[in-house]
Amino acid sequence: MTDPLALYVHWPFCVSKCPYCDFNSHVRDGIEQERWRRALLAELDHYAAETSGRRVDSVFFGGGTPSLMDPATTAALIERIADRWDLVAAAEITLEANPTSVEAGRFRDFRAAGINRVSLGVQALDPASLRFLGRQHDVGEALAALDLARTIFPRFSFDLIYARPEQSLADWRDELGRALALAGDHLSLYQLTIEQGTAFAPAHARGDFTLPDENLAGSLYELTQELLDAAGMPSYEISNHARPGEESRHNLVYWRYGDYLGIGPGAHGRLTLAGEKFATRQLRAPETWLDAVEQRGHGTQERIPVAAAERLEEMLMMGLRLAEGIPRGRFRRESGGDPEAILDPTRIARLVEGGFLTLDGDGMRATAAGRQRLNALLASLLG
Repeated sequence: MTDPLALYVHWPFCVSKCPYCDFNSHVRDGIEQERWRRALLAELDHYAAETSGRRVDSVFFGGGTPSLMDPATTAALIERIADRWDLVAAAEITLEANPTSVEAGRFRDFRAAGINRVSLGVQALDPASLRFLGRQHDVGEALAALDLARTIFPRFSFDLIYARPEQSLADWRDELGRALALAGDHLSLYQLTIEQGTAFAPAHARGDFTLPDENLAGSLYELTQELLDAAGMPSYEISNHARPGEESRHNLVYWRYGDYLGIGPGAHGRLTLAGEKFATRQLRAPETWLDAVEQRGHGTQERIPVAAAERLEEMLMMGLRLAEGIPRGRFRRESGGDPEAILDPTRIARLVEGGFLTLDGDGMRATAAGRQRLNALLASLLG
């Protein structure tokens, strides 16, 4: 297998748990940084034995809050990756960070460790929304972190969450205008959704707050597309916007259904070995994962072949999020045939006629209207 490989490293710890977050993140009073460094390096070594020599184009430190990681750990992991794989000189190496004063002050150390792109979890640009979202920073800290990121890292991005309670089109237009004035070449803009298992789920069920209705949420999405298009940062994926050439190369691997290793508690991976694609998942609980790595060199909970039907569904679910869609070559490689041969032509025709899907000689793409209704589109396509 000579296709490039992406590496994802999960740091599961946060200062506090945000009420909207359903990621694998945990709050701990103390973290044994040296012990965690050894374990992450050991799991890298375990997977390197199977994939050594492959080219690595991107590394992503996610979480949790990986900017709470000791920068020396980050440096050791990047050094080990370069030793075990062919880490290209121009590899994109991203760190997710929160814009608190304590973490932002460590940016120079992370840059020295090899981080060349930072993704900041700003989430909102007004105090009331930051409090509602449970963020630990204030607007001033966010602005200071963005200024610092601009001076230290070659590339940076930040996230905002919209469709918040009582948010109007005028509010979002103003906030997006401020965001664009602060942005580099990439922005991630997510609609607030209520996920089971989060603190927001029971609060929303009790009626403690309400979200914009479907019509307003749709208008907020359309306004986002309009303003970002006009600013030269069109959406290349449903929630991600970039100037041409500044897309997140790591995330594109996921959406293009490429191979990636997931290292750390709860991390997922997709690996093609001897022509077969495998799904990997690491043990989720941090202490359980850590004990397993120390006992057997890795914390893998499962590694299973991806069945043909699931492979098709995953490729469609990921690829149709992208404005570029799914090229025919990838469709054939992953499913064994062209879309017309694998999927129900009647379903395809109905979605094309409805203006939700495009199918031509290049491949299959969801239209702008289709991407806005992707779950319904997928349900119609797959039956």
